[in-house]
Amino acid sequence: MRLTDEPEIRGVEAYTTGEADGWIVAVWAQEFFRQDQLGVELRQRMQRALRAVPGATGVYEHDNEQWDVTGTPSGEALTRAAASVVDDLADRLRTG
Repeated sequence: MRLTDEPEIRGVEAYTTGEADGWIVAVWAQEFFRQDQLGVELRQRMQRALRAVPGATGVYEHDNEQWDVTGTPSGEALTRAAASVVDDLADRLRTG
């Protein structure tokens, strides 16, 4: 989990599912941005970023705020990838 002074904007967390090759990545800002243009962009960018993590073999939307990631990526790498997306969009997310 990444600690931040803006958890509703920059909060992300990666944790194992207990299965051999599964992770869940939670992106807290996605709770507030769903089908509007910014929410769609956030989801698209998040999917691309998580797929690019070394060892990730599949990325699937679990629900509006979470992603299932299969393969053997590290939790740290998944957290960094998710954080880079929300950090890049932070100004727009604050005003959205």
